[in-house]
Amino acid sequence: MTTRQHDASIYEEIQAGERFKELRGRFRGWVFPATVAFLVWYVLYVVLSGFARGFMGTKLFGNINVALVFGILQFVSTFLIAWAYSRHAAAKLDPLADELRNEVEEKTAA
Repeated sequence: MTTRQHDASIYEEIQAGERFKELRGRFRGWVFPATVAFLVWYVLYVVLSGFARGFMGTKLFGNINVALVFGILQFVSTFLIAWAYSRHAAAKLDPLADELRNEVEEKTAA
């Protein structure tokens, strides 16, 4: 078996293992719901902007209307999602990914 084939079999072995499946599940369990929630929030903003112009044009104070507040909240929610994902990755994904990487490195070094 060549070195390249040996390395490929190590990656296949890791990918088939329970810890990799757990890592993938933790990732998907966070990313998919967060993505759906953000897309719903974004589509709501677009739909309201197109079909509820009266509501979106409602002045809240001064020249600040609902549409402007919702638009700013789009940016705020983007940063909050990035921050929350960073915390999730640091706590739940990175430790397991580091274990798997170390295992691969040990097997490929041998």
